[in-house]
Amino acid sequence: MSNHSPAAGRSLLYLVVAGAAWGTAGAAASLLFLASDLGPLALSFWRCAGGLAVLLGVLAVRRPRVPASARPSTGPSVRPSARPSVRSLVGTGLMFTLFQSAYFGAVRETGLAVGTVVTLGAGPVLIAVGARYWMGERLGRGGTVAVAGALAGLAVLVLGGGGAEVRPLGVGWALLSAAGYAGMTLRARWLGQRGAGGDPLVTTAWSVGVGTVCLLPLAALEGLLPHTAELGRVLWLLVYVATVPTALAYALYFTGAAAVRAATVSVIMLIEPVSAAVIAVLVLGERLTGAVVLGTVLLLTAVGALIAAEARRPAAGPEVGPAAVRVQSAAR
Repeated sequence: MSNHSPAAGRSLLYLVVAGAAWGTAGAAASLLFLASDLGPLALSFWRCAGGLAVLLGVLAVRRPRVPASARPSTGPSVRPSARPSVRSLVGTGLMFTLFQSAYFGAVRETGLAVGTVVTLGAGPVLIAVGARYWMGERLGRGGTVAVAGALAGLAVLVLGGGGAEVRPLGVGWALLSAAGYAGMTLRARWLGQRGAGGDPLVTTAWSVGVGTVCLLPLAALEGLLPHTAELGRVLWLLVYVATVPTALAYALYFTGAAAVRAATVSVIMLIEPVSAAVIAVLVLGERLTGAVVLGTVLLLTAVGALIAAEARRPAAGPEVGPAAVRVQSAAR
């Protein structure tokens, strides 16, 4: 008899969609850079500011949630998340800002290929170590093999074209970005285990709000307003970046990351470079190489193996917390 958690299945789907959406951000950024003189920090600012506007609009028109005590009882359920503190929300937002800004610093210093492979390659390792020693989560032998396969696929996919130049400063920025990403993922999982993750839309709004405030002075120094002869196209692309790979993707990410093992989250999110590679070939006309095909196959195989393993995990048993109701427990 199956005892698998439907919530875990939904969370895995949310993470897959979020990773695919993140992958479209690179293509949109490439088109923006071609159509205007907008810099990476200014783009990050408008991404955060636009995402904040979208999320505030959604929160303003969304129907209020029915309190748990007023809902009809339909059997066991996972308790609603407690409202996190302002300090907790700001902390998540600072990690989000560090992750985004340091990544662009890495790309500027050492190039897209090395910056991506170091950031996304170091992220799962830092998360796996942090989850093991902070929350007692274990990947197991199969999970370790899957993570190794995913990292190999990422390296082949991103570096297969050759010509990459490794610069120590850029690698340092990439490792700092990976630390921010790892901290954000581990924090989301830790809060989710304790039922204190809060509303994902609110968490995302706080994250992009903190990013907007932190990035504004840097973006102003770089040049805040785009100069372009294709203003309509630039505005459309900015709206897309703010809506799909930011407001939607991060809301799905925070929802999924609260219910799935942290190391599994980090590997599933490697769908991002796969999505970016597919878009580069189909939309931007880049050449399909053997490295792209091999790296994509390795990555998707590893992601599929971890998704299957996560879906086979039994539904979480009761764990009594401050509110004396169930939350999903860490993998033992």
